[in-house]
Amino acid sequence: METKVGNQESNTNREGGSQAAGSQPVEANPSASQSATHETPGAELPADLAGAYQKVQAEKRELYDRLLRKQAEFENYRKRAQREKEEFLQHANAELVRSLLPALDAFERALKQRDPRVPEAFYQGLELTYRQLLDVLGRAGLTPLEAEGKDFDPHLHQAIETVEAEGVRDHEVVEEVQRGYKFKHRLLRPAMVKVAIRPKRSEGAADTSAGNDGPSPPNRASTADLEARPMGELGGEHQTKES
Repeated sequence: METKVGNQESNTNREGGSQAAGSQPVEANPSASQSATHETPGAELPADLAGAYQKVQAEKRELYDRLLRKQAEFENYRKRAQREKEEFLQHANAELVRSLLPALDAFERALKQRDPRVPEAFYQGLELTYRQLLDVLGRAGLTPLEAEGKDFDPHLHQAIETVEAEGVRDHEVVEEVQRGYKFKHRLLRPAMVKVAIRPKRSEGAADTSAGNDGPSPPNRASTADLEARPMGELGGEHQTKES
């Protein structure tokens, strides 16, 4: 029994010693921290400080110029993409409006050639429908061309016939067969027109004008010529006439 008690006391003393050793704080090594501080010195300044500054400034200007160029390229790309999008939509709308022009032509022909047997109310409703359709297309960008009474313009008009007419200008549009249209300030369809030309002169009129012209009368002697001639010649001529 005494041996067991002695062993327990020795074990207790060893455990207490180990706990005491673990509770003691570990002191830092000052020499190690000082050596670490000396191993990481601060940033050293370059020998040519002015040259290094100029180099950094040049790099800064180059990067700034590159940034400006990239911004300008992106802005140009954005504008080009927007313009292409608008042109695509405009082209698509133009094709749609062009496909509706025959309907407008049919309305105009029906309103011009009215049948007296048809009630007037029918034509009033037809004209109202035509005006509504033309108003909708006008808000989309469609504008009709005024051709009759204007001078012929090959960029806007398509001549299908020339007519000899009096009292009108040469190359004046005297009749509009089919109306032309513009879509957003661009020509969508030229107007089909009849153009006036000067009437040709007949052969009889040409001969009459030539006969009226006739040969010019002989020139009479001028006063200067009479004064230059000697008095004897004038007297001789006078005597000849009397005899």
